[in-house]
Amino acid sequence: MANRPVDTDRAATDRKAGFDVQAEFERFDQRNDVFRRSWWDSRIRSDESKQFYATYREPLTLWRRTDGFTQKDYALRNAAWHVSDLFTELKQDEDRREGFTDEFTLDRGVARERMNLGTPAAAAAEVKRVARGFGADLVGITAHDERWMYVNKFSDLSLQAKPQEIPAGMTSVIVTAQSMDYDLIRTVPSALSGAATGAGYSRDAMVVLSTAQYIQNLGYRAVASMNDTSLAIPLAIQAGLGEYGRLGLLITKEFGPRVRLGKIYTDLPLAHDQPARFGVKAFCDVCRRCSQACPVKAVSEDAPTTMRHNESNLRGVRKWSIDAERCFGYWAAQNSDCAICLRVCPYNKDFSKWWLRVGRWLAGTPLRRLMLWLDVALGYGERMDPKRWWAAAG
Repeated sequence: MANRPVDTDRAATDRKAGFDVQAEFERFDQRNDVFRRSWWDSRIRSDESKQFYATYREPLTLWRRTDGFTQKDYALRNAAWHVSDLFTELKQDEDRREGFTDEFTLDRGVARERMNLGTPAAAAAEVKRVARGFGADLVGITAHDERWMYVNKFSDLSLQAKPQEIPAGMTSVIVTAQSMDYDLIRTVPSALSGAATGAGYSRDAMVVLSTAQYIQNLGYRAVASMNDTSLAIPLAIQAGLGEYGRLGLLITKEFGPRVRLGKIYTDLPLAHDQPARFGVKAFCDVCRRCSQACPVKAVSEDAPTTMRHNESNLRGVRKWSIDAERCFGYWAAQNSDCAICLRVCPYNKDFSKWWLRVGRWLAGTPLRRLMLWLDVALGYGERMDPKRWWAAAG
């Protein structure tokens, strides 16, 4: 896609979203996602990575005595993943891991007659209400953007590239976000904290599958998707759900980076949202809490750049990029996912409290350094002892 002609409408949208896409941009191949690489790339795949995946499926023979990594902690983490895993494993005999390497095909088909929902704006409002009714915390809608589609899908099972299956004519993408439990994330690093991630994906599966089926029941095509098919973060930014942060994740106004994302591709005529910026880029320019806290220095302390650490980074976009090899290596070494960067992020707050909303406002003003100083001084981002989480549960 090098030297492609400039699309003026797209360029304007990119500016609103804060995207800096270069002429050398290339679409991403899912084969190079670090989790896919952990199945085929000898530089990533190891005894530790195999054990990491095994802990989600098989009882460990020796639980750690370390607080946060006991049998009870792993039991909760794996239970939180259970619903998502049921959907993902349902069609493994067909070389499909739906929701992660393949879009969902669990549906009852499209109604023969189409219902008129009125204007695209009215239809968008209705779809958002439905998605929230099914449990989505945030919903936005954007135009289908081919740039973020994976060049190919990649199977963890057959270790083969597979073609995309999203049908032509899908003009809109509905992006949903599910918040993850604030207190569970505070226990990172721990197996216990992984329950927040698993519950997010399990809720996500229910939301996107149900919302997609609702649209199909109206006579329009809709394909439910989670981590498969395309990059979710740029679509979420275009759909107005948040901004891109130094830690390489979407930062939402409501939950900070503490969200899981889902997608629904559809041909239902829908009005599209606009990117919404609230000062994240300027704040991340002066904040280094995530990069300083990362135990393996996978988060950049420098300015956004087009430099790629390895093939797991997107080519041709100026942004903060995570060294995914270092990041996943730490996950594998501790036998559970890590979210230290989420825990310490100053946007990771319970914004139901008014004083924390004031802090968020300060982060978007020239007083952002004061907000950062207060965040550190008041102890936000410190790890919660997992025993405290269990004690509160009682």
